[in-house]
Amino acid sequence: MAEIGIVTAQNFDRRRGQIHVYDGEGKGKSQAALGVVLRSIGLGIENAAPSRVLLVRFLKGPGRPYAEDSAIAALQRGFPHLIDQLRTGRGEFFGPEDITKFDRQEARRGWDVAKGALASGFYSVVVLDELNPVLDLGLLPVDEVVSTLRQKPEPMEVIITGRGAPKEIIDLADLHSEMRSMRQAEEVNRHNGQFHSSGIEIYTGAGKGKSTSALGRALQAIGRGISKDLSHRVLIMQWLKGGTGYTEDAAIRALRESYPDLVDHQRCGRDAIVWRGKQQEIDYVEAERGWELARAAMASGLYKTIIMDELNPTVDLELLDVDPIVQALLRKPRDTEIIITGRCHAPLPYFELASVHSEMVSHKHYAEQGADLRRGVDY
Repeated sequence: MAEIGIVTAQNFDRRRGQIHVYDGEGKGKSQAALGVVLRSIGLGIENAAPSRVLLVRFLKGPGRPYAEDSAIAALQRGFPHLIDQLRTGRGEFFGPEDITKFDRQEARRGWDVAKGALASGFYSVVVLDELNPVLDLGLLPVDEVVSTLRQKPEPMEVIITGRGAPKEIIDLADLHSEMRSMRQAEEVNRHNGQFHSSGIEIYTGAGKGKSTSALGRALQAIGRGISKDLSHRVLIMQWLKGGTGYTEDAAIRALRESYPDLVDHQRCGRDAIVWRGKQQEIDYVEAERGWELARAAMASGLYKTIIMDELNPTVDLELLDVDPIVQALLRKPRDTEIIITGRCHAPLPYFELASVHSEMVSHKHYAEQGADLRRGVDY
């Protein structure tokens, strides 16, 4: 593990750090955690108090690649003195009947490091990736984990991911989002009787984690490019976000600061909520302007990943026609990945084109518990 720096979580923002839990069968849990990490790093840069991050990855030992490996590589290259990582476990799936002494030892090794980090206060963010299934398998005692988490330093953010979160962890959490899998195909999709590679992922729902999951995917694309030919350019296109001070702003700034030649960012819309039935002419103009930029970017083939943040509510509000979007998605370059986010009242026609569709369901949010919220951090 990298040497511990001198900037500690206590020197950062005195805002109370929350305990996040992302679970469920759907895709996006680890991605959401990495998006929160990126946001925290960006906020630390803005405050001249760098946020140090520890990633403890349970059940993800060597010998098998994981989707988030490239994203973590991008983080470590962009912020080499801020990211520590520990991987534990074996690189294969196993059930309760397959548990060995090695599995228990590896779970304990990871937890001992995490426990020390939680007690030390050296880190602003601690990610406990796949801790939920470790607890569900009985590899660690839940009561010990809960007791330790209750004593974490107040400003420290803790992010827990994985399927099967125990009730004790959910009860402790300040935020609990469940990723429900609406579709998780084998990276292929059937359309007009033919199979083709989709490369389209959709994140919907009222729960937290949609835009942060998309940012995790941006990190993955950049990381893949670093390991190859640096050609993995990313476009982040945001609708309904014409102002500043949004949750993901700090994360996007951090990305662009580290990878200025690989990340482009465009936004459109008013700095105001657009209510159904109260749309203004400028809302239609701005939505169309954003779509023309996104459509041209897709057709160009310049970008390996295009994030269309809040496209769903833009279409749901009838600020954009859906047919041109469907046609453009059908014609996109095969190696261009499209990530679409945002709430909507009902599935939209282009959802049928996606190979991955996760709905974020909000079971608990610290806003409901009277926590002090800050624009750019919590919303």
